[in-house]
Amino acid sequence: MKMASLTEEVVFNDKKPAISVLLETEATKEVRILLKKDQVMAAHKAPYPITVAVHKGVIDFGVGTTTYLLEPGSLIALEANVLHDLKARENSIIRLSLSINDKIERVENVSTL
Repeated sequence: MKMASLTEEVVFNDKKPAISVLLETEATKEVRILLKKDQVMAAHKAPYPITVAVHKGVIDFGVGTTTYLLEPGSLIALEANVLHDLKARENSIIRLSLSINDKIERVENVSTL
């Protein structure tokens, strides 16, 4: 058994999103992304399917040329290699589920674009 918290030790970075792996399972890496208001994760693709859940805050989630408003409780799942971007409308706590084969460094590099 493994446990983690989305809401403990929440510290937003002024310059870029705060990204941390909360736990790993046999199939996934569960990642917390803290986006401060107006922070952006530029358009990018993931090499494996992903699931994004908004725990707190509001984000604009772009998929191709369409932008979806994601509020607390919203979930969105994407297949591999789908172009997407994020922008926080307010301070937001996001859970990202990645394939165990994906690398957290890839997510960290996207956040600095």
